[in-house]
Amino acid sequence: MGTTFTTLAALLNHGYDTVIDVRSPAEFAEDHVPGAINLPALSNAERAEVGTIYVQDDPFKARKIGAALVARNVAAHLQGPLADKDGGWRPLVYCWRGGQRSGSFASILQQIGWRADMVTGGYQTFRGLVHQVAYEDAVAPPVILLDGNTGTAKTDVLHRLTARGVQTLDLEGLAHHRGSLLGGYAEAQPAQKAFETAIAVALTRADPTRPIIVEAESSKVGDCIIPPTLWAAMKAAPRIAVDAPLKARADFLTQAYADLTEAKDVFAGKLEALRRHRGKTVDVWLDLLARGEMSALACALMEDHYDPAYRTARARHAPQVLATFEAATLDPAGRDRLAADIADWIKRR
Repeated sequence: MGTTFTTLAALLNHGYDTVIDVRSPAEFAEDHVPGAINLPALSNAERAEVGTIYVQDDPFKARKIGAALVARNVAAHLQGPLADKDGGWRPLVYCWRGGQRSGSFASILQQIGWRADMVTGGYQTFRGLVHQVAYEDAVAPPVILLDGNTGTAKTDVLHRLTARGVQTLDLEGLAHHRGSLLGGYAEAQPAQKAFETAIAVALTRADPTRPIIVEAESSKVGDCIIPPTLWAAMKAAPRIAVDAPLKARADFLTQAYADLTEAKDVFAGKLEALRRHRGKTVDVWLDLLARGEMSALACALMEDHYDPAYRTARARHAPQVLATFEAATLDPAGRDRLAADIADWIKRR
């Protein structure tokens, strides 16, 4: 028994009070249904133990040990996270395949009196629906890329467009990365599956009658690969471009990358990674870094590395530019004016 979902939209609009992922914490961390809570039927270690016994010893013994562990863990959940749930609560439970873990968990909840149900096929069903959106279905909303050289505050402007009611997709936010060699954060990026889930969910929830603004990126944002259907739409998409003076861009970058400039050893290591492209020019950058001349370093990086790379890429692909927006400054007021001009242009279209 269980509920069968044939589209990602249907699963996202499931109508239950709570979605419970009963897989192990490691499985949950890699990817899960948006909004689900993790109440493991087996811990990481328990799952590994039962699996080893099943393969190397005796399947019956593994099932018996597993059942005892699941019962013990469900009891702990009932006395903990689920203790305050009333009789009308309706949970939707899933595990890896919609099999023993979710079946055992849901059965106990049903015996208590809750109207618990399972996802037919479990996480694999959900993953299949995500795969369909990310790898098979064409992107429905018209895609427009927000383009501009390094330091033109594209990501910040994208956030300001969102606040103004423009439909956007923030790939760098979803990938937890600023989109360049220098752009990583201290925290790890999501797993590729979780990145694809976030994109598939955003596209499923998007209004297909309105354009969706996406920052121009390469096919990878850090280590996260943009899934094929979105990447195909991005490659074919027209662009709106942002331009600003070099000094304004350098000032913005110095502020935006303050976390990196304060960790000079880390920054130096990232610059060294560019030596195979820029050779002895890297020595000039490292000297500026050592002397704390961050604005000059930002200018040098853009003039010597990023701007030439952008020019080469644009010459190769010859993208269609629908409009160009100039910004004299990129301070908060300047970025807000820029977002207002772009939002007005989009709405007039």
